[in-house]
Amino acid sequence: MKFVKKFLFHRSTFLVIAILVQLLVLIGVILKFNEYFVLFYGGSILISIVAVLGIINNHMNPVYKLAWIIPILLFPIFGGLFYIFFGGKKMGKRAKNKMASIRDRIGKVLPPQEFILEEIESQNKIAANQSRYIQNYAYSPPYRNTTTEYLSTGEMKFERLKEELRRAEDYIFLEYFIIEEGEMWDSILEILVEKAAKGVDVRVIYDDVGCLFTLPYKYDTKLEKMGIKCSVFNPLRPILSPILNHRDHRKIAIIDGHTAFTGGINLADEYINKIEKYGHWKDSAIMLKGEAVWSMTVMFLSMWDYLRGIDEDLNEFKYDETLLQDNHKDGDGYIQPFADSPLDDETVGEIAYLNLINKAKEYVYITTPYLIIDHEMVTALSSAAKGGVDIRIITPHCADKWYVHAVTRSYYKILIESGVKIYEYLPGFIHSKTYISDDEYGVVGTINMDYRSLYLHFECGVWMYGCSSIIEMKRDFFDILKVCREIDIEDFKEPEWYKALGRSVLRVFAPLM
Repeated sequence: MKFVKKFLFHRSTFLVIAILVQLLVLIGVILKFNEYFVLFYGGSILISIVAVLGIINNHMNPVYKLAWIIPILLFPIFGGLFYIFFGGKKMGKRAKNKMASIRDRIGKVLPPQEFILEEIESQNKIAANQSRYIQNYAYSPPYRNTTTEYLSTGEMKFERLKEELRRAEDYIFLEYFIIEEGEMWDSILEILVEKAAKGVDVRVIYDDVGCLFTLPYKYDTKLEKMGIKCSVFNPLRPILSPILNHRDHRKIAIIDGHTAFTGGINLADEYINKIEKYGHWKDSAIMLKGEAVWSMTVMFLSMWDYLRGIDEDLNEFKYDETLLQDNHKDGDGYIQPFADSPLDDETVGEIAYLNLINKAKEYVYITTPYLIIDHEMVTALSSAAKGGVDIRIITPHCADKWYVHAVTRSYYKILIESGVKIYEYLPGFIHSKTYISDDEYGVVGTINMDYRSLYLHFECGVWMYGCSSIIEMKRDFFDILKVCREIDIEDFKEPEWYKALGRSVLRVFAPLM
């Protein structure tokens, strides 16, 4: 009874009811128009034709186009209307103008670092080209004077994060897709409240969909009463709207402008294995100390100012560069944090991944919870493997969403036939998003290998060249392999027909999941 009562009075129930009522009203209007059936049918067909033409001429990924065109052709009366409500990467003109203004500000406080690019180019032209792309199209320059620490588990990240939070003197910025009350968040919240009481500027951003079932309604108000400033990304409204597609999937923690964390780890107990959801949870993060933290600080503040509708002087939050150089002048390699937005039609995360694969000479090792990829990514992985590059991918054995896992497995056969090695993490669920290549390059971030992360979500990552953390990532990858099972082509010899059919259907509509 307690569960039923909680379900009936949960915010999600009211949201679903409100949207269903709107759908029923829409259906009622359609039925009312039955007396004008010929006109209504013709109008619906016209809307669907316009929608299909718009999709064809759009810059979106071809597979994403196909996933929309099929249902529109199957259901021409409703398909076009449904696309208008939910399709594409839509946001109001006002919101786009605000984001464009913020992007201009970012360009001013994060100017290009051509002298560092020249330094990289003197060592490796391929690395310089990859870095230049991120600088020019993500407005994120490369840095030196930064140290990195690879954190191979959620437990390690949790302990290091608490240590750094306790040292905060000026500000703490947290931006997470999921926050859930429990041991992990409660321990962090205790520190945040203590720091806020001492005058530290504490700010929290969380995504409303990510926290729909993990935080109480109006939790931001509760935090504000504790002295913690809080903003909610894209709050859920009980109306049909395409902007629900856009979520803030980043995981960022910044302390005083000199220390930052990112990676796959949210602030919930399954990430540190205090509770078990899908077997053992394997994740990872990266900690930065030094100049590169400035890009992540700007990343957070640009989102904060967008949500709050304010225009702060970002330079007021910049840490003293002299102190940074003194403390981190021995930082190894080159560090380049970057953000990826769904509103600029530039798929920075995917292109950063593709660049690593296409330019690899010896190997590319990948960990990802989802493997739902487009034709370009399949071609890149297959071509590299056929050319002799050692491509290995680790995915979960235990699924968090059965239908997503089914689509992930639907890509195994074509990749394995091309020479890509696929492994499943037997102890449970691997949520880590890491790329390493040739002992030279590495990426740690929040970007999954699926359509939502690559095209619809706000994401972030850290590109590294020549850093010692890359070797630590490689060591962790081989430790994970010890508890993995390699998927063999024999596994696909005689698949049950209904599973094969189901995966084929799910794969067509994967971009909409």
